[in-house]
Amino acid sequence: MRSMLFVPGDSPRKFEKASEGKADALIIDLEDSVVAEKKPEARTLTLAMLRKRPGPHQLYVRVNALDTGMTLADLAAVLPGRPDGIVLPKSQGGDDVRLVATWLEALEAASGIAVGTTRIVCVATETASSIFGLGSYKGCSPRLAGLMWGAEDLSASLGATAKASGGVFHSPYRLARDLCLMAAAAAEVAPIDTVYTDIDNLAGLEQETRAARRDGFSAKALIHPKHVDIVNAAFEPTDAERAWAEKVIAAFASNPNSGTLRLDGQMIDRPHLRAAKKILGQP
Repeated sequence: MRSMLFVPGDSPRKFEKASEGKADALIIDLEDSVVAEKKPEARTLTLAMLRKRPGPHQLYVRVNALDTGMTLADLAAVLPGRPDGIVLPKSQGGDDVRLVATWLEALEAASGIAVGTTRIVCVATETASSIFGLGSYKGCSPRLAGLMWGAEDLSASLGATAKASGGVFHSPYRLARDLCLMAAAAAEVAPIDTVYTDIDNLAGLEQETRAARRDGFSAKALIHPKHVDIVNAAFEPTDAERAWAEKVIAAFASNPNSGTLRLDGQMIDRPHLRAAKKILGQP
């Protein structure tokens, strides 16, 4: 999964448009993109969107945060539509995942869904306190599929006046990004890069996405359909990377009992083999 496109939960029209694109996943949003008075209607519309399932996309639903008191009602409303997963905003750590997982178990059983099917992706850096919970996700639930970092709400939590200058995040946000990446790696789940908000700056989007892939992120969240193709392309291995990976795998296949090898004048070892398999999508 490379691209996860947010779609307002109260807009079937935007859902239809998003479904025509090539995003790997659509996140139907019940949180920030839906005003309070429209949330009940958005739950009903979201269930209809899930049941329609017009394309091959994975379908996630971003519910409201636990501190709103609306999360359980959101889950109860949309689980009959069998979403592939739930996005939990403002997550504080592994205990939040365990709580949501408990609710999902009961709701899956009530809806005739195999227990354990619905995955959880957490937006894990939206408050200052959440940063200190990043180490608690490891082993918290087999449902946990990814950790996404976010800057917009974190800015408000910090009381900051700006997040970035010249397209470069300031140090608190770089810290949140990097810690989220490491937490996801430690938990062995997908690290998901934050949305790019300068909608028409496609060159900047590509640059940021390539930097995310370079550092280890495997996917990016998106807020506009025209970002999808750029992000998907940026996460694809280059021809040079594919060629290198194939050579590394071939070298170890020819020397299965070796821990280290010499390849093109460079020492390679088993971590290089794991990296090569990841580039080619091999287990």
